[in-house]
Amino acid sequence: MFWTYEVIFKLLLGTLLGGIIGFERQTHGRPAGFRTQLLVCVACVLLMIISEGYYAGSAGITGQFRIDPTRIAAGAMTGVGFLGAGVILKIGASVQGLTTAACIWIVSAIGLAIGAGQYAAAVSGFFITFISLWFLRILEARMPRTIYKYVTLTTDATGDEDSVRTVFEEQGFAIIKMDYAVEKQLKEKSFIFTVAGPYNSSIQRVLADLHGMDFVKKIDIRS
Repeated sequence: MFWTYEVIFKLLLGTLLGGIIGFERQTHGRPAGFRTQLLVCVACVLLMIISEGYYAGSAGITGQFRIDPTRIAAGAMTGVGFLGAGVILKIGASVQGLTTAACIWIVSAIGLAIGAGQYAAAVSGFFITFISLWFLRILEARMPRTIYKYVTLTTDATGDEDSVRTVFEEQGFAIIKMDYAVEKQLKEKSFIFTVAGPYNSSIQRVLADLHGMDFVKKIDIRS
């Protein structure tokens, strides 16, 4: 009977801790939200309970036959790694979903700790995770950040690279990389810039200045 109560307690604790972290992700519009984080945590709790159950059941068996209680847990972490990879997206120079993937990873670890009966480690990991997600967000918003933009500029044959560089530099952007192509038949030039600047830099001003140049025919800006 005590074992039954302990199993229920572990599952409910996993539901609570995983649900709270999932709620934080849900409120910020992340793809792996409330239900996903909750289910991952409960699943890992259950897998660890099953793993320990097999190990306890084989304790009286002698000979060469042995059961390793960590093998199911290791398999759970591998499966969670695939789940986390599904929420990571690369858009231009930015990568989105890394924090959510890390949340799935830590939630699974919390679940395994609960399933193993290491409640202090599970609760400590939960509080560290929650503080990182909720309170450190305020600190992160105040940290200086750099934005990256990919700018493709199509000009006529008179396109001047130095003039374009000057526009970026005046607005606080540094040119990290530049590719260059010439189309002789169409008498066009293509400048492909990778630029970086402070988060408060205005790409709209850059766009307006480039539009004002007579030799510019087309501008494409991507993040």
